[in-house]
Amino acid sequence: AMSELAAKELYIRQISIPGDIPADNYVAHIPVVRHLMCNTLELYKPVTILVGENGIGKSTLIEALAVTMRFNAEGGTKNFNFATHESHSSLHEYLHVIKGSKQTKDGFFLRAESFYNVATELEGELKEELRHYGGKSLHEQSHGESFMALMENRFWGKGLYILDEPEAALSPMRLMRMMYIMHDLIQRESQFIISTHSPLLMMFPGADVLQCTQDGIERVRYQDTEHYQITRMFMDNPDRMFHYLFTEDAQ
Repeated sequence: AMSELAAKELYIRQISIPGDIPADNYVAHIPVVRHLMCNTLELYKPVTILVGENGIGKSTLIEALAVTMRFNAEGGTKNFNFATHESHSSLHEYLHVIKGSKQTKDGFFLRAESFYNVATELEGELKEELRHYGGKSLHEQSHGESFMALMENRFWGKGLYILDEPEAALSPMRLMRMMYIMHDLIQRESQFIISTHSPLLMMFPGADVLQCTQDGIERVRYQDTEHYQITRMFMDNPDRMFHYLFTEDAQ
């Protein structure tokens, strides 16, 4: 029987930026990138979750990781090489990734914003691949349905799955389903690297939560993330939160 990957077997074990990025390249000024220029990021767990405010560089890092690992910049498997527009940053040219002792057999890069293009690609050149996705046209399903079809039919295990804000398309119930599938895939030697704003996803058992801020990247308990604390305060006392939000003095 297969089991969880040990730290030394992870498909991505370390991320760093060994060289200098020219100051006129905007990526050099992104907080997450500045941190990696001085610090090596070690990954220890099959699930690494990146959290932080918009603009800190989570998606830029996730995309560069995917490109470094030879995924298509807009998403898909390593066999996808379409590009609707060359929008990705040059960060992958500077990123250095140390891999573990195991070889991947599968992998997928998913970003909510360009998933439509991945679906289009599947309909076109990769018609025969559609059976892996449940056989039904992805465009005839909602964004959330097609993403679930993808996870259920196309993520096979022994894989590296890089997901950028996967919760964007999912109801809470679907998100639970996604975590169930993740758990199953982790037992089958898979590694997930996920950027998210979802407190539910941050609570995934055994996940390593990395909080990205202006000051860098640090490991935190999910209870210490702003996402969790604010959601919790809201749930515990919505009236008080709305009173505070809607009172003029609060502005």
